[in-house]
Amino acid sequence: MARPLILISNDDGLDFPGINMLIDIARALGEVVVVAPMEHQSGMSSAITILQPLRAMKVAQEEGYTAWCVSGTPVDCMKLALDQLLGGRRPDLVLSGINHGYNAGISTIYSGTMGVVFEASLRHIPAIAFSHGAIVKDIDFTPCRPYIEDIIKRALVRLDVLRDVCLNVNFPCDRETYEGMKITTTAQGHWEQEYDHRIDPHGRDYYWLQGKYVSDDPADDTTDFYWLHRGWVAVTPCRVDQTAHDAIPSVTSLLTD
Repeated sequence: MARPLILISNDDGLDFPGINMLIDIARALGEVVVVAPMEHQSGMSSAITILQPLRAMKVAQEEGYTAWCVSGTPVDCMKLALDQLLGGRRPDLVLSGINHGYNAGISTIYSGTMGVVFEASLRHIPAIAFSHGAIVKDIDFTPCRPYIEDIIKRALVRLDVLRDVCLNVNFPCDRETYEGMKITTTAQGHWEQEYDHRIDPHGRDYYWLQGKYVSDDPADDTTDFYWLHRGWVAVTPCRVDQTAHDAIPSVTSLLTD
């Protein structure tokens, strides 16, 4: 029986520990092809490169494992992989991460990590994103490993569940062990004090993105942040369809009556 083909990308690049742990786990479960950005691409969401060419460099080739670096965004990596680098083959599963920093709450909208799995989901390819709350590069991902292995193994057995739904998996930071796993919703909220206003040595203004995320309802026990703050792994099913289906009758009434 042929081993499943697993395509991996991220928004941090190949030199980050997160993607390398994901590669190590996936190689035990199937044939792995990695197509990752050459440079750090956080916050790129589903951005694509239009006004300049993309370049791809093969950086590894072994039995059951190939790795490429691409001079573009995470979604560029996905598109180029599916159109060119996989030689027409279709992956059984797409994995993204492990990201250094949460992709929970409304960060999902801005995330390059999530851009990867949304692009896969657009093409009806099962996909899972993994993120860890710690932003620093030197993270011990050991506590995440059994959860990641279990989730991927279960997904490979039931790929039909993820044909049009991708998974957003977030791990709490500052924890050596986790309480368990919860299926959650995306916490709604907003950013405060988003930019720090500074003055450069020449007296010119500049602004540095930072900000603080504030949940609209921190007591809502269905959300990812509620459980992450309590030491649980949060798994949120996501769709790319942004249609507000429940609003169609009221909008129809607004514009046609």
